[in-house]
Amino acid sequence: MTPSKTPFIHDKFLLQSDLAEQLYRDFAEHQPIIDYHSHLSPFEIATNKRYKNITDVWLRGDHYKWRAMRWAGINEDLITGQATDEEKFHAWAKTIPLTVRNPLFHWSQLELKNSFDVVDLLNPSNASFIYQHSNELLQQDDHRARSFAEKYKVQYICTTDDPVDNLEFHQQIKNDETCTFSVAPSFRPDKAFLIADAKSFIQYIYQLSTISGIEIKDMESLLAALQSRIDYFATLGCKISDHGLKQIPAKSPFTAELSAEFNAFILAKGEKSFSDPDAFAFHVLTSVCKMYHAKGWVQQFHLGALRNNNARLVAKLGADAGVDSIGDFNHAERLSAFLNTLDETDQLPKTILYNLNPADNPLFATMCGNFNDGSIAGKVQFGAAWWFADQKNGMEDQLDILSDMGLLSTFVGMLTDSRSMLSFSRHEYFRRILCNVLADDMLKGIIPNDKTWIGSIIERVCYGNAKEYFGVGD
Repeated sequence: MTPSKTPFIHDKFLLQSDLAEQLYRDFAEHQPIIDYHSHLSPFEIATNKRYKNITDVWLRGDHYKWRAMRWAGINEDLITGQATDEEKFHAWAKTIPLTVRNPLFHWSQLELKNSFDVVDLLNPSNASFIYQHSNELLQQDDHRARSFAEKYKVQYICTTDDPVDNLEFHQQIKNDETCTFSVAPSFRPDKAFLIADAKSFIQYIYQLSTISGIEIKDMESLLAALQSRIDYFATLGCKISDHGLKQIPAKSPFTAELSAEFNAFILAKGEKSFSDPDAFAFHVLTSVCKMYHAKGWVQQFHLGALRNNNARLVAKLGADAGVDSIGDFNHAERLSAFLNTLDETDQLPKTILYNLNPADNPLFATMCGNFNDGSIAGKVQFGAAWWFADQKNGMEDQLDILSDMGLLSTFVGMLTDSRSMLSFSRHEYFRRILCNVLADDMLKGIIPNDKTWIGSIIERVCYGNAKEYFGVGD
């Protein structure tokens, strides 16, 4: 494409001083990527998918964009409905100028530049040209699924996988010597805790029984089935678990009476409720966490989302429809009791806590400090700014609070948390913000103006800490 005279995304984007630019160029820009949490498709990576058009790779499944389009007054047919892919792209092109000051504006322009060499701002007047230009590139071998990861020097991708997944595409990737980066599953057993929805839980138990080959009829067999799946995931390189919960279940003893009730609950096949869902969930959760510890895995907890608020759209589209929001749950005592339960028996794995409500950032940061035990640097991590906080202000706030109440130098850095192979630009976005924050402090005399020292911290936060923490990479 013919470049704009003054492109919005330029070499100094988000770098507000010469020092920030130098830090980024010398210490951050060329670091490899360890993307330790994503929702990328193992199928697309295994088959090195050739995308039919830019809508296919960029808009399909992206509930961030769907949400913005609805807010802009775009009809649902042009978002998730029966409109053509070209019509959906034009609807997004109409929306994107309206997203100014929303992170989607930055992310989208970065993704267009890095993936398709588009430096003009997408808008209705150039949408047809950009659609055609991008689609032509997508038919070339250097714009297939793996190429986007290779362009960013991605070393490791961790997908998000249910215990009942057969992981056939991970097996295919593992056996494919042409894949230049590692891809591993992460173990996400959320459905194994949701006993309050009796019918759905029983259906899930049947699936878990089938794939594990273990008849689940009591707590012992349930945990045996989960252990079996953990063992299987480990054979395909799994080193990480993940959990998306409103909040940690309240600590409550799983008594002999509750155990007997659970046996009867299974026999009832979803026709009766369970009296103490928290006691059940806490027991199963702490049990699998001890299994993670035995494997040397990292456990992640994404906490605080109020999901599926719009029942009409959820009924039509299912989960991840773009109708989730920040919740106002109480976390402190539950988190403390949970982490303490595992720590008491020295079975607390390496742990990353992600917080969705910015009001709770200090709570999460200080909670991490309670359970760092000196065994490794940053054993319990205050995770990267997540979801609604995954924007410039949110990232800066997370960096500031982590620095104020913990140790930025031990932070394992950024991740994509995305469903699109174009989204590795989020690592660049984070790295530019990190370098600008540290350069600003250096110029103000808040931290030493020592580029070698501060640069070494940048290198660790962008790559080195994650490499060591997860045991991946070169």
